[in-house]
Parts: sequence; C-alpha cells; structure tokens
Amino acid sequence: MGNLIKVLGKDLENCPHFFLDFENAQPTEAETAVWNQVNAVLEEAQTILAELQSYTGAGQEIREAIQNPGDLRLQERAWSAVCPLVAKLKRFYEFSLRLENALRSLLEALTSPPYAPTQHLEREQALAKQFAEILHFTLSFDELKMTNPAIQNDFSYYRRTISRNRINNLQLDAESEVNNEMANRMSLFYAEATPMLKTLSNATTKFVSENKTLPIEDTTDCLSTMACVCRVMLETPEYRSRFTNTETLLFCMRVMVGVIILYDHVHPVGAFAKTSKIDMKGCIKVLKDQPSTSTEGLLNALRYTTRHLNDDTTSKQIRALLQ
Repeated sequence: MGNLIKVLGKDLENCPHFFLDFENAQPTEAETAVWNQVNAVLEEAQTILAELQSYTGAGQEIREAIQNPGDLRLQERAWSAVCPLVAKLKRFYEFSLRLENALRSLLEALTSPPYAPTQHLEREQALAKQFAEILHFTLSFDELKMTNPAIQNDFSYYRRTISRNRINNLQLDAESEVNNEMANRMSLFYAEATPMLKTLSNATTKFVSENKTLPIEDTTDCLSTMACVCRVMLETPEYRSRFTNTETLLFCMRVMVGVIILYDHVHPVGAFAKTSKIDMKGCIKVLKDQPSTSTEGLLNALRYTTRHLNDDTTSKQIRALLQ
C-alpha cells in the first residue's frame, strides 16, 4: 500500500490501525477531481488563520464613541474602524460555508460504495489528508476565536449602530456589504464558542440524515478509524520518528480531537460509551502525555464541545481523566 503501514499488536479489535503519511500523500488519478475541489478551499485556509490571528479589533474607538455619544467625529471614527473589520468577519463566515461543502465532498468520497471506510482511507490517502487538514484548520480557527473577545464586541457594536440608524450615509455603504439577513446568520455563527467546529458537526449530521441509504456506521467508522490512526502514530515512537516536521505531531493531535468531536455529534451514543469504536482513554492519555501548552486547548474542546461526555453511559474513569 505504499506509504500505508499496518500497525500490529494493538488490543482493540474493533478499531483498525494504519499509518497515514500526512506529510507526503499525493492524489491518485481517481482522487484528483475531489482533491482539486477541496484544495481550492484549503489554499485559502492559511490566509484566513493569519487574518484572524492579527485581528485586533476596534475596542478603543468603540469605547471612545460610547463614552462620548454626542461627538459625531468619534462616532464616525468608530464606524470607519468597525466596517472593514465586519467585512473581514463576513469573509470568515463565507469561508465556513465553502469549508462545509468541501467536507461534504470528502465524506461522499470516503464513504461511497462499494468500499468500506477503512478501504477508502487505505486507497485515498490524499483525500484522508485533506479531511485531516480541514479538521486541523477548524480547531486552529476556533482556538483563536475563543481567545479574541473583540470579534463579538465589534460585531455587536456594528449591529447596534445599524439599528440606531445614526450614521445614515455610512450605513448605506455597510448595509450593501452586510445586509440584515447576512448579519443575522453571522450573529448565529459567532455566538458559538467554536463556530467552525459547529459548522462541521452540523454538516456531518446533515450528510448522514440526507444519505438514508448509506449506513450511519460508514460515516462514523471513517471518523473512528481516523482517530485510531492519529492515536497510534502519536503513541508509537517508531512512527512519530517518521515525521520530518515537528508540527505534524500537533497536526495529529488536532485531527484526533476533531474526529472524536464529530463522531460524538453524529453517532447516536457518542464517543464516550463503552460501545464506541474510539479508545477514548488511550486518546486522552496521548494528549496528557504531551506538553500542556500544546494540548490544554484540545482537552478543553473535548470537555466543552462534545455532546455525550456527561451522559450516564460515560465511565467514571474517562470523566476523571478530563477533570
């Protein structure tokens, strides 16, 4: 299988183990059409992350405008500062829609008959890598968003100003950029603690519900297999040593957590039940064995963005590991 190596000697019979070459996988002829479509979206992902990382907001201008409501100059200054930022937030939101479509294309490719999900991951490593890259981007975006309150502050000020209708000449320009319907959708998006993850979770759930002839296990097995792949690569020194880039370790951790969360949202009983095909104890242990600076955000994602952690079916040991 080329770069795919079976990992032997593991104790979970219900969980296939593979080594996927996340660094070097290239599309085969059969993968090219979907790969090109998804790649066009992923090419923009780093730009989106860089813009979000440098997003400082218009906090000072907004504070001065609020403290001096009668000073038209300060009102216009705040408005002029906020409008380009809202245009940027609109771009982020629109990118989430493109990412949703890319995920759907990958799910269709990686779960379509006649192959089982595990066979798809063996045969189509380049698409599996793209799926991983979407998850990596998603968790990176949401970590940055969660630590930047300026995003919601700026957008709230923008909407309040629009509704008060105080700066009519500038409002018209802004409304053509972000109309009321778009502003409502953006509000729902940014109100989520992890908006990109919520987008992917909803898209995966929708994919399952719309493809009624496709067993839900085909989708969840794709996710659980990817989680196992990442866990084994992280916990096995001989496979870790194959990575030429140290960033690939963080990449694997993010992907593992991302597919766990998706699995937990899509599977009827979730990722934490005893019947789950994901070794949650093993996955959490792998995260805890890494430096806390690189994993605390990922552990928080498991604590706060999963659906079934607090169910009665979750063992006390798993809950204790996430305390």
